[in-house]
Amino acid sequence: MRYRTFGRTGWGVSDIGYGLWGMSGWSGSDDQQSTAALQHAADAGCTFFDSAWGYGEGKSDRLLGKLLKGNPGRRLYAASKIPPGNFKWPALPTYSYAEVFSSEHVFRYADEIRKNLGTDAIDLLQFHVWQDAWSDEPDFRNTVEKLKRDGIIRAFGLSLNRWEPANGLRAIRTGLVDTVQVIYNIFDQSPEDELFPYCEQHGIGVIVRVPFDEGALTGKLTPDTEFPAGDFRNNYFKGNRKQEVWDAVQAIVHDIGINISELPALALGFCLTPTAVSTVIPGMRSLRHVAANVAASDAGPLPPDVLAKLRQHRWVRNFWH
Repeated sequence: MRYRTFGRTGWGVSDIGYGLWGMSGWSGSDDQQSTAALQHAADAGCTFFDSAWGYGEGKSDRLLGKLLKGNPGRRLYAASKIPPGNFKWPALPTYSYAEVFSSEHVFRYADEIRKNLGTDAIDLLQFHVWQDAWSDEPDFRNTVEKLKRDGIIRAFGLSLNRWEPANGLRAIRTGLVDTVQVIYNIFDQSPEDELFPYCEQHGIGVIVRVPFDEGALTGKLTPDTEFPAGDFRNNYFKGNRKQEVWDAVQAIVHDIGINISELPALALGFCLTPTAVSTVIPGMRSLRHVAANVAASDAGPLPPDVLAKLRQHRWVRNFWH
């Protein structure tokens, strides 16, 4: 496992972190398997774990808390997120800051998260949605400064809306934000345009989520794939989107000259290549997933010729519409 400095926090975090959404937000998760996978990741050198109260209404925080308690001699960094007060994702420009992150709401859930993690202070607390129009709200500054001053959190971050990587730059410029979490992968390369350069220049830690595009870049999604009822991927890949994804994946495999089984490692290598990136947090629910993703860390960034080819597979889209 390789390690990178997590922006101005100065923390040395594993460049492959652990995203816990799949343990409580996706169908088919198994608590015993999840617990074993978390421990295997820690044993393999993973030190950064990203959770959220919204992942099973605190369930993933409790699973992470169990891991922290079982590894008292290891410095494992726990990140979690405050859900929006209106419980709507993503944040729309029509929402007011007060209805989404009132101080009462933030401190209530910060306490819930601390209790579930079993810690006095949360290493990294993030707002789970964001609109940059809120950046000048006095309550935003007052809340973040109090969270830090009272020792409730060690660092503060934003989880940016899908397909809106620049919708956080104003907030970063306030000086309140230590880290940002953003979707970045072979298809969605837009964070490279503005966000990554600014973060690297100003010491902002960058967490990359969804490196496999919700499973599309694992190569296992086919036009005939079916998801269980209630699974959010039924909406994400609705209509003809599974066929579109399959065609796009086949184009990558052909262009790079790899077997489709090698696609996940390629996808992680792509995400690890920018120096602005601090850690990548694929979802992992099995020992096999952990082993494969840790191996991507060992392999390191992609060679320039491969990277140049992947640049051509940038895909501008919005699956929510």
